[in-house]
Amino acid sequence: MKTPDYLTGGDRVAVVAPARSVTVRQVETFIRILTDWDLEVITGPHLYSMYHQFAGTDDERASDVQMMLDDPSVKAIFCARGGYGTVRIIDRLDFTTFALQPKWIAGFSDVTVFHSHIHRHFGIETLHATMPYSLTQGDIDPASLESLRKALFGSELEYEVTAHTLNRQGHGEGIITGGNLSMLYSLSGTPSDIDTRGKILVIEDVDEYLYHIDRMMLNLKRSGKLDQLSGLVVGGMTDMKDNEVPFGKEAYDIIAETVSGYGYPVCFDFPCGHQDKNLALILGRKVTMDVGEKVHLLFHSGE
Repeated sequence: MKTPDYLTGGDRVAVVAPARSVTVRQVETFIRILTDWDLEVITGPHLYSMYHQFAGTDDERASDVQMMLDDPSVKAIFCARGGYGTVRIIDRLDFTTFALQPKWIAGFSDVTVFHSHIHRHFGIETLHATMPYSLTQGDIDPASLESLRKALFGSELEYEVTAHTLNRQGHGEGIITGGNLSMLYSLSGTPSDIDTRGKILVIEDVDEYLYHIDRMMLNLKRSGKLDQLSGLVVGGMTDMKDNEVPFGKEAYDIIAETVSGYGYPVCFDFPCGHQDKNLALILGRKVTMDVGEKVHLLFHSGE
């Protein structure tokens, strides 16, 4: 996998909205933080556009992303928020210039479309990390922002978190990949589908019915995506919903049951996803994962 150039003071970065619409208030805090990091911030011409629930039409959103992919002065692209919409524009984008001059693309949730597509076709690392919109939905978590800054500027990333009772102990090494479970499920069988063989898979989700979690996990299992993992990292399963007749299991229990027949290490409740603490993950980077009394995740040096 290729590592984009790390940022240095004075670099130009961009904020775009490839999915749901955002307001100035929902982005300004993040822009101020980037400026405090000595970065020059530019925004897509249609960043604050609205077309139904989207940040502009498909053409407008694709145009903003394409502009930043092609601009050699832009060293990183931050997606303003998730929601839904990135999959509607992914096939409109030309990654030719980006592949020759890689740059960081950062975000999570619906941005999983970018992560998966770029990893499959171009072998370039991307950042699963907090987004501008996230900072207006709760307290600003200093650890999440600092992990994003460290990832962008090339500092070592290493995490140690408390073990969950459902964890399966063990050691694993491999490239980390994945993202939002619903998006991974929706990309299955498409040109943006991921290869999980020998990799550490990370999944998270929000606002899903419990039986949907079961259905999506069974899809991963039946399609072979869980067979040859080196490890599984389960982030937040936030604001789950149930039917009038309860499904009978919580999200973590559903996932634990689905992977019970495998031997690789499994970490539950890792601080990433739709929650205040959303630590940056360099997707596409080799990771060492040790699950014991504590969970230790070490990102190796990039290329």
